[in-house]
Amino acid sequence: MTLKFTNFMLIGVLCLSVNAFADGGGNKGKTKAKSIVIPPKKFIDPANMDMSVKPGDNFFDYANGKWIKENAIPAKETRWGSFNILHQENTDRLLGLLAEVSKTQHPKGSLEQRVGDLYASGMDSVAIEKRGISPIKGDLERIDAITDLNGVIKETVYERTHGQGGPLFGFGVGQDSKHVTKHIAELNQGGTSLPDRDYYLKSDPRTKKIQDAYKQYIITLFSLAGAGADVAAKNAATIFTIESALAKAQMSRVAMRDPHATYNKFAVADFSKTTPHLNWVTLLPEMNVPGQDTLIVAQPDFFKAEDDLLAATPLDDWKVYLKWNILKNSAGALSSPFVKANFAFSSALSGQKVETPRNERMSGLVDGSLGELLGQLYVAKYFTPAAKQYMVNLVNNLKTTLGERIQNLAWMSEETKVRALKKLSAFTVKIGYPDKWQAYEGLTIDREDYVGNLRRIGVWRYNYGVSQINKPVDKTRWGMSPPTVNAYYNPVNNEIVFPAGILQFPFFDFGADDAVNYGGIGAVIGHEMTHGFDDQGRQYDADGTLRDWWTKDDADKFKTRADQVVTQYNGFTVLDTLHVNGKLTLGENLADLGGLNVAYAAFKKTKEGQSTKKIDGFTPDQRFFLSWAQVWRGSRRPETAAQLILTDPHSPEQYRTNAPLTNIDAWYTAFDVKPGDKMYKKPEDRTKVW
Repeated sequence: MTLKFTNFMLIGVLCLSVNAFADGGGNKGKTKAKSIVIPPKKFIDPANMDMSVKPGDNFFDYANGKWIKENAIPAKETRWGSFNILHQENTDRLLGLLAEVSKTQHPKGSLEQRVGDLYASGMDSVAIEKRGISPIKGDLERIDAITDLNGVIKETVYERTHGQGGPLFGFGVGQDSKHVTKHIAELNQGGTSLPDRDYYLKSDPRTKKIQDAYKQYIITLFSLAGAGADVAAKNAATIFTIESALAKAQMSRVAMRDPHATYNKFAVADFSKTTPHLNWVTLLPEMNVPGQDTLIVAQPDFFKAEDDLLAATPLDDWKVYLKWNILKNSAGALSSPFVKANFAFSSALSGQKVETPRNERMSGLVDGSLGELLGQLYVAKYFTPAAKQYMVNLVNNLKTTLGERIQNLAWMSEETKVRALKKLSAFTVKIGYPDKWQAYEGLTIDREDYVGNLRRIGVWRYNYGVSQINKPVDKTRWGMSPPTVNAYYNPVNNEIVFPAGILQFPFFDFGADDAVNYGGIGAVIGHEMTHGFDDQGRQYDADGTLRDWWTKDDADKFKTRADQVVTQYNGFTVLDTLHVNGKLTLGENLADLGGLNVAYAAFKKTKEGQSTKKIDGFTPDQRFFLSWAQVWRGSRRPETAAQLILTDPHSPEQYRTNAPLTNIDAWYTAFDVKPGDKMYKKPEDRTKVW
């Protein structure tokens, strides 16, 4: 449950007087000092706005239209806006850290050695080109030697436990959501490569184009691995057939939003009876998970269908499928022909025009792989105690405000209010970075072995996960690295988490007025708090247990309001014909609506919130809502927009901006929105939830 933000860095606001002195050449006297005054930054800049658009017709265009028209999406990006600009700045800072730490040798096993050498190994393109396909030749030969179905299943175990991906299904270890102090093994549907099952099941022109690009990608990689043209084409057909069958058995993203539907606890022996070819009694120990008597199976019907498919599909087809798992998971780390093929397919999905530069890809890889090592370097240089204290104060203000709003809800009974307030008071708040850093103990990084590093990281992460089963749940762990510009709510821990990376403009700036900060980071905080009470989060109680704490009448009233939000967003489209899925995006839409309401109410408690003084021509209330809008400033490539409609639980930027506003009375007053304006909703039609 995240905001889906992108990494970016802090832009400080400095008003400087720079004195320039000249020695006058041979003159003994000094020239008169010249004062150069840098004007204060405009946190709400009219130069970015399209004043020809009425705020009540399209607030997103009004607030951002001119900027969007004047800023095309760069070739290496799939979207461009506030987040992407700041992501680039953040990447540049991480690259500075990585360049510094990788240029010299450090003691083996140290933070600096592992971070620096992982980056250096990925930057050694000469060595990577020289190795070509050799890093995976042994894997392909191992698969060739498989002689029966049991060998196929053992190979899936091998690949999963050796950092080579997870074919056929998803597997992990997580908190038992009905016994949150304990870890449990979890099985999930999987086995496909395209971003969503609909890419296999639909046949419209846009989807067909993606399918063709995917098949060509398969053909290219098998050809690079030495297959003839006919064999490569046959392999592509085989893989698409297998993955289409798996996709057909998968639950939809909307169906999986129901946490009760995906909580299916089985005795391991009993579940094995439903999948005769997948004997979990023996498989789990082989997967380094011995001694388990129960497990969670998110989608039991998927595994029954997959078991049938295992028996019905020829052995040679499964060997092709397993080779594909090796090829697709390694392509980005091999020589340039593989990388180019990988990008060609990625480009078909996203519309990206040119590859992301290697150093930027490696920066992201290090952050994603060793985030709490790189994060220590990042925090030491870029995160201040003052920023953390500001967040503490802001969180407390918004927490109090949300509590007041819950107490004043007209539609909720006192009985449920008491439980809601108990849950709110139990929120754990994490800000900046972990109190206890992950040490990645036992993980070896070799400056000369890029693919080996990636596999060792995969093995370490897998083994670390399964090792947690017999240990108490460690609630100090984080799900994001400190440089990440994002935030999240974790329902089973009932926690809201704000990494250091998010405390930057346009969310937050020490030099900004309260309207800007509350419309930015304040709405982020409110968003994550509201996730605790969205259609999913509300089903978890104060200690994180999946347990109903609502009266039936209150649950029905909540659902009525949530259905109004679903209906509103279902009416929005991108690319003229693709509708936003109001059910898929419901949780994020509720969080946007609730978060903005809570942030505004908290803002009104501040000195600026109670004044009418204008800054740069805008009242405090106007600046609050404009700050909210500029956070979402940006545009997407058509291919990316189409993909995200299927896969992203967040609505497109323009609807994240506009839709919540239509339900907030104060926005109507601030911008004099009246009947006849395109965004106008009658007061009685405005959705009120939290």
